[in-house]
Amino acid sequence: MKQLIIGGARSGKSKMAQNYASQWQSNTQGEVIVIVTAQNKDGAMAKRIAHHQANRPPHWQTVESHLALASTLQRHSQADNLIMVDCLTLWLSNVLLHDAEQSTNQYPVMKRQLIDTIKALSGEIVLIGNEVGQGVVPMGALCREFVDQSGWLHQSIAECVDKVIVSIAGLPMVIKERA
Repeated sequence: MKQLIIGGARSGKSKMAQNYASQWQSNTQGEVIVIVTAQNKDGAMAKRIAHHQANRPPHWQTVESHLALASTLQRHSQADNLIMVDCLTLWLSNVLLHDAEQSTNQYPVMKRQLIDTIKALSGEIVLIGNEVGQGVVPMGALCREFVDQSGWLHQSIAECVDKVIVSIAGLPMVIKERA
């Protein structure tokens, strides 16, 4: 199954994904691989990273992928494993900031590669993303671009996965489920 879990900050998305992965692993004895996209650039992010690490089983493999998410997924996905990506929103931020710093526009190609890769994966995948488009429109151009691209990324992924869950206060609201 391919699924997307979205929600606001601290809405329980990662916990929900981890619970699913733990249950999946109990049932299949398969390997769980967590692909993390956060970069430890400041104290606040270090605390968030430490929190996530402390709440994951230590036997799960962790792979860092700040920019090359599609190729990382291709390299690690197998029919008998589960990949959890935490999170799409940080990956998007990394790519947009990289494009801004390098005066490039790699994001459209990277997004297409990611969508094509997700469609082609043979194993289980749980993608986690932050819902950022329900607030006020940001004032800065890069912030507006981020909110727009985040919404379009989630829409594109939602089209090609089997299940979409919105997490609110740690509770799942299934908004798409293929039989």
